[in-house]
Parts: sequence; structure tokens; C-alpha cells
Amino acid sequence: MSSTATVLLYVALAGLVLYKVVYKQLRGTLLNRKSLVTMPLILVVVGGYLTLKALPGSSAAELGFLGVDLVVLAGLGVLRSTTTTLSVREGTTFQKGSAATLGLWVLTIGVRIGLVALATLLGVAGPLSSASIALTLGVSIAVQNATTCRRIRLAGLPLAERGPVALSR
Repeated sequence: MSSTATVLLYVALAGLVLYKVVYKQLRGTLLNRKSLVTMPLILVVVGGYLTLKALPGSSAAELGFLGVDLVVLAGLGVLRSTTTTLSVREGTTFQKGSAATLGLWVLTIGVRIGLVALATLLGVAGPLSSASIALTLGVSIAVQNATTCRRIRLAGLPLAERGPVALSR
């Protein structure tokens, strides 16, 4: 993939994550199983593909940074989930983020950038560092959504299979 195409892919993924995940969490959104699985699945598949392509030239140190990145961002996913309120609306769970949710999203992005900057400073950053962006964000969102599903189940809240179906005229 050319560098221009890669940059465009990352910009598109960033826009998608900012709108479909961060903005909707802060504004509040009805949850369903499909919405909790789709975005992280897309990010993990795309990120996994790009990461696998970058693996052959990666050093052990770069792989180590990727491991740390995944663990830290997964932990932040758990924390983000705990900062949202869950209630029932329209027969399913409604999730609304808080100022702490926004702060943890800013921290998540800052940690990702900081780890890449540290790897660069130490001279161990390579193609894997940028190729794994979608993967690490996808894992972080997947862990957040899995934690939210657990909270929903423990609270006995309903969770629709799919979102509401639009009626045709």
C-alpha cells in the first residue's frame, strides 16, 4: 500500500472512531450487540492485516513496544467503560459517557502517541509502530465493549440484537 493510501486509511479510520465511538459515547447512544462488535472487529481486522504485513522487518524491541501498547490500551478500555452510565431506553441499554470518559479517550490517544515517540527516541520504532495503530485502537475498543457487556449482564439490563429497523413508507 502506498504511503498516501496508508495516510488516507488512517485518517478515515480516525474519523470513523471519533464519530462512531467517542462522539456517540459522550452524546449517549442506544447499544445493541451489533454496534458493540462491528467497530472493534473492523479495526482489529484492518489493523491485524497491516500489522502482519509489517511483522517480517520488526525487531524484538518493536514487538515488545507493541505488546506494552496492547496491554496498556486494553487497560484504558476497561477504565473507559467504567466511566459511562448505563440505563434502559427503548427496550435496550443506553450508554452515556462522562467528562472522565473524554479524559480517558484523550489519555488513550496520548499514551499511544507517547509510546511511539518513546520507541522512536530509543531507535526501535519501525513500520510496525505505525502499522499497528488500527489494531491497538481496535483491541482497546473491544475490551471496553466487552467490559460494558459484562456490566450490562451483571446489572440485568436488556441488550437488543440489532438497532431499530427503519420503517419503509
